[in-house]
Amino acid sequence: MTRALVHGWRRSQIFQKFASSCCYNITKNREKEHLIKPISCFSLSQCREAHNTSRKSRSAAPQIQTQGQTKPYSPFESKILGLVKDEIQYQSDYAPPHQPAAKFEGFMVEDRPGEQWVTLRGKSAEGENIKIEATMFDGSASAPKSGDESTGEEVQLHISLLVDIWKGEQSDLLEFVCSAWPDALEIQKVYIFRHGGLQTRPYMGPNIKDMSTKLHNGFYEFLKTRGVNDNLSKFLHEYMMNKDRIELIQWLQKVQSFFEN
Repeated sequence: MTRALVHGWRRSQIFQKFASSCCYNITKNREKEHLIKPISCFSLSQCREAHNTSRKSRSAAPQIQTQGQTKPYSPFESKILGLVKDEIQYQSDYAPPHQPAAKFEGFMVEDRPGEQWVTLRGKSAEGENIKIEATMFDGSASAPKSGDESTGEEVQLHISLLVDIWKGEQSDLLEFVCSAWPDALEIQKVYIFRHGGLQTRPYMGPNIKDMSTKLHNGFYEFLKTRGVNDNLSKFLHEYMMNKDRIELIQWLQKVQSFFEN
């Protein structure tokens, strides 16, 4: 219980500080060699055109059903409800979400419906506990387009990670604050939380990029051997793309329910 309370407070404090720091600025000019390409599909304008065509063939705005009776409602309610239903249908047709993955390599994935987080849990070969908390997309940065003949820049989405590693309930906790890009994982901070309490203003540690190359590479190797690597970043981006669609549709359905009830 104490660890859970401490971690909840720490997570909010860390990401408030992390989001306001130079996390995104230091990556705006990153040289990227490989980028995940989007899945080819109809253009947004084509999808909208097809959707608008089908929309014209629909009947007039629906009426609320209450206990077997048709209940009329105001023109505003009729319009907003019709628009919400159209948007749900459009989102479902344009890019329907699929069932979220429950496992990635050695990690069990715990989705958190209605929240902007997902949790992964696993164990290392040494028996260490590993807990990863990942945000949905919370930022972006520009990067050169890939390919010899490509010019200009394209936007890459950003995911924040907290990676906790500890050996037992009574042990200290090693925590990594990371950035997950579409094709790479970047370590931003590394620090230790002592068992038995939390300092009022804990030292957050230096920027890892300012440390020696050997130490910098050593931390990456430490995480890599525990399954926290570039492949995890790729998985999280695919997962969050799908989660974003799921959350949007569920939000729209809640709005629909509000006007219907």
